[in-house]
Amino acid sequence: MAKVYFILGCTACGKGAVARELTRRVGGQIVSVDSMKVYRRMDIGTGKPSPQVRSKIPHHCIDVVEPSESFSVAQYLHCADRAISSITAAGDVPWAVGGTSLYIKALSSGLFEGPPADPQIRAELRRRARTEGPTALHESLGAVDPEAAARIHPNDEKRIVRALEVYQLTGRPISQLQQQWDNPSPRYDCVFIALRRDKADLNGRINARAKRMVEAGLADEVASLLSEPGGISDQAAAAVGYAEMIAHLQGKLTGEQALERIKINTRRLAKKQRTWHRRFPDVHWFDLSGQTPPEATADEIMSRIEFA
Repeated sequence: MAKVYFILGCTACGKGAVARELTRRVGGQIVSVDSMKVYRRMDIGTGKPSPQVRSKIPHHCIDVVEPSESFSVAQYLHCADRAISSITAAGDVPWAVGGTSLYIKALSSGLFEGPPADPQIRAELRRRARTEGPTALHESLGAVDPEAAARIHPNDEKRIVRALEVYQLTGRPISQLQQQWDNPSPRYDCVFIALRRDKADLNGRINARAKRMVEAGLADEVASLLSEPGGISDQAAAAVGYAEMIAHLQGKLTGEQALERIKINTRRLAKKQRTWHRRFPDVHWFDLSGQTPPEATADEIMSRIEFA
């Protein structure tokens, strides 16, 4: 069974810099575990590593699908498994780096399948989404499965529809059915390394990063995506940073309001990530503070974890 080192942490905590420092010392290649870095040309808002960084350290599962397309967890697993296989075949170390909890769980423990899709139920739910809006569907989900509603963005129509579909087909909340993951069979020999910062520190970093993204041209990036022939899928458009900037470009928010909404929604995302990451077993936690350099964090990680 291949050994995979996971670097977990909330958005903006500094995972990428630490992972890159570790790959320089230990060797290896990075497998992104991020549900939005899979989209091409969604660069600024997802915080993708630059082409220069990626030319020095191979990165996988980035830029694999068009923004107009949806991308499932099953598709991600296929991409990540293929990458890990090629990395280990080359005698290199795979580093799974990212904060998308569902992808981390699926890659390490397996994919929750659930009942097969029901076209009639899906068509009706999508009709409701068109006529009432995704927020109304999200409220319906909250009434039957508050746990799932708490972790699914109100604009993520695809996942809301699936959760409601599962409930209608089984009479049980999808969050309850997903508890089969509590005692999974591991897919890899997983080592979980998690980075964390106190709330005030992380919030400051989130706010600063949101401002940098806007100053770097996030509005122009989103406008360009919207102008493409295929546009941008509902799934991609629900990403934090993109949903708010789309609202701004549609005249629903001022630029300042969009920036503040990005900060708020990113902090909410970080809160959900903290909750999810605490559920993973046998995690090695490392506390960061202020401007802790990645080199210092890598020193501490290497002093506590033995790398094969």
